[in-house]
Amino acid sequence: MNINSYNSLTLAFLGDAVYSLMVRERLVKSSSLPAGKLHKLSADSVNALAQSEAVKKILPLLTEEENDVFRRGRNAHPHHTPKNQSGGDYHYATGLEALFGWLYLEGKTDRLNELFEIINEE
Repeated sequence: MNINSYNSLTLAFLGDAVYSLMVRERLVKSSSLPAGKLHKLSADSVNALAQSEAVKKILPLLTEEENDVFRRGRNAHPHHTPKNQSGGDYHYATGLEALFGWLYLEGKTDRLNELFEIINEE
């Protein structure tokens, strides 16, 4: 199947896992905290507000094709929005997750890592 034919929410489903794994790997490699504290730190990074802020750092750097994937994900209509998140943040987060899912399926791990590093620059 052509990767571009996947539904944006399907890409976001996969991208959520990819992004979460990257966050968890970064946390484990950068600290020796117990699992409970790592989970809290991970949850602080893997939520709609944090992901919405993250995407704003990389948006100007996206290629035309990446921007198209992000935009399709952002404009997708999920069946729910978490009550503790704004709709705008949730849509941006879904766009980021769709982009990460697409990059993963495309095998573009170098680009995934590059964007993730930019997101995590202080």
